[in-house]
Amino acid sequence: MNTPISRRRFLGQASCAAVSSVSILNTLLNLKLAQGIASASVPAPGEYRAVVCIFLAGGNDSFNMLVPREATAYGQYTAARADLALTPAELIPINPIGQPGYYVHGGMPEVASLFENGNASFVANVGTLIEPVQNRTQVAQTLKQLPLGLYSHSDQIEQWQTSIPHSRSGIGWGGRMADILKDTNTNQVVPMQVSLDGSNVWQTGNTVAEYSITPTGAVPLSGFNTAWQQYQDLQNSMSSAVDSQLAEQYSNVLAQTFNQRKKQALDAYQTFATATAPALPSGVTFPNTYIGSRLAMIAKAIQGRVGLGAVRQTFFVQRGGWDHHDEVLGNQGVMLPEVSAAIGAFHAAMVAMGLQNQVVLYTASDFGRTLTSNGRGSDHAWGGNQLVVGGGIQGRRIFGQFPSLATNPDSGPELNPLDTGRGRFIPTTSCDVFFAELALWLGVSKSQLPLILPNIGNFYSTSSSAPPLGMVV
Repeated sequence: MNTPISRRRFLGQASCAAVSSVSILNTLLNLKLAQGIASASVPAPGEYRAVVCIFLAGGNDSFNMLVPREATAYGQYTAARADLALTPAELIPINPIGQPGYYVHGGMPEVASLFENGNASFVANVGTLIEPVQNRTQVAQTLKQLPLGLYSHSDQIEQWQTSIPHSRSGIGWGGRMADILKDTNTNQVVPMQVSLDGSNVWQTGNTVAEYSITPTGAVPLSGFNTAWQQYQDLQNSMSSAVDSQLAEQYSNVLAQTFNQRKKQALDAYQTFATATAPALPSGVTFPNTYIGSRLAMIAKAIQGRVGLGAVRQTFFVQRGGWDHHDEVLGNQGVMLPEVSAAIGAFHAAMVAMGLQNQVVLYTASDFGRTLTSNGRGSDHAWGGNQLVVGGGIQGRRIFGQFPSLATNPDSGPELNPLDTGRGRFIPTTSCDVFFAELALWLGVSKSQLPLILPNIGNFYSTSSSAPPLGMVV
C-alpha cells in the first residue's frame, strides 16, 4: 500500500515499541558502535547528492541492450543468439573511450546520445557473487560459494537489493547506507529514502525504511481507523487473558505509539507536498509512461530538496514485465524505448536544475538472460549489463569486463570458461564493487563499506587508494 505508513509497518513498529527484542537491540548496538568507529563523510555546505535506482524486475535481456560491434565479437553474438540477434540496422553505434565500438538497442536513442555526450556508461557482465568465480568447472563442482537460489527471480531480486548472496535478508544495502548517512539531512521528517513503488528491500535498513509516494506525490493517511480498531480488539483480548494493570500499560504504549506514528506521517505528508508543489522548469517534459511519470515525481522531489532538508537521498522505481521467455524482441522493442525516453527526460531535468553532476541513476535487474534462444525467447541466466547515467560519472565507458560471447557445446572442450551453459555467463564484476562505487560517492567512507557490503573484501581492499571500479568522479 503506497501510504506514508502502512498498517503492516505500524504493527511491526508498535510491537517493537511495546516488547523488547534482543536481536533488534543487538543489531542497533552494533550499528551504533560501527558508526562511532567510522563516521560518515561530512558534506560540504550546500552539497547535495542522490542515487536513483530503476529496477527492471523479471530479468532484462541485457545482451540485446548492449552489443559488441567488433567483427569477431559481433560474429559470436549472432552465432549464439540466432533468432534473437539484432542486425546493425536495428542497433545504434556507440564509441566508448579507449575500447572497441559497441551498439545499443535501436529503441534507446536517448541513452545512445547520453553515452556519446559523456553522460552515461555501462557496467558489463555484473551480477551477484559471494567470491570470485573463474570458470564453469568451479560452478558445476561447487568449488566456490555460489549465491543462494541462482537463477531464481525471488532470490536474485533480493540479492541485488541486499548484496548478501550467501543468506536471505530483509535489510537492503541502500537501507544500511541510509542508517549511516541519514543524519547528514537537516530535516528527518521525510526519510532520505523515497520509493515510487512501495515497500522494497533495497531501502529498508536497521533503523530506517522508505517513504512511499505515488507519481502524483505523497499520499494522505488512510487505514488508521481500521488499524486502531484492530488494536482495540487486541487490547480486549489481552484484557481477558492477563492482569488488567498489564493490559492497561500495554494499551497506553500502543496508544502513544499510534499517535506518534500518525503525527509523523501527517508531518511527512505536509512537508513533502509543500516541497514538491512547484512546477518543474519550463521546457522539461516527461513521457506519460510508467517510468516517465515516476522519474518526473523524483525530479520534483529533487527540486524540493531544500524544503525537505535533504542533503542525501535515494529513490527507487520498479518496472516489472521483463521475464521474456517468449517474444523477447517484440517486448523489448516496446519496453526499452520507455526506459530510454524516461531517462533522457530525467537527465534533461537535472541539467535544467543545474544538478546533473549531483544525481546518479542506475539500472538493476534480477539477472541477465541466456544468450541462446529457447525457440521463443530467452531464459534465466546470471551476469548482465547495467546502465549508469549522470554528469558525475566517468562517461562514454564500458566498466568491468565484457565477456566473450562464444558459447560452450553441451559436451566437449570448454571454449569459454565464463559460459556455464547456453550463454549463462559467470559475472566478471560483482554487485559489491558496483554498489561500492555508488556508496562511496554518496558519502560512505571506505572503512564503512563492509557494514553495507559484507562481501566487499572478497573483491576490493578498502585500504586501496584506487576506486572499486572507477565509475564515478
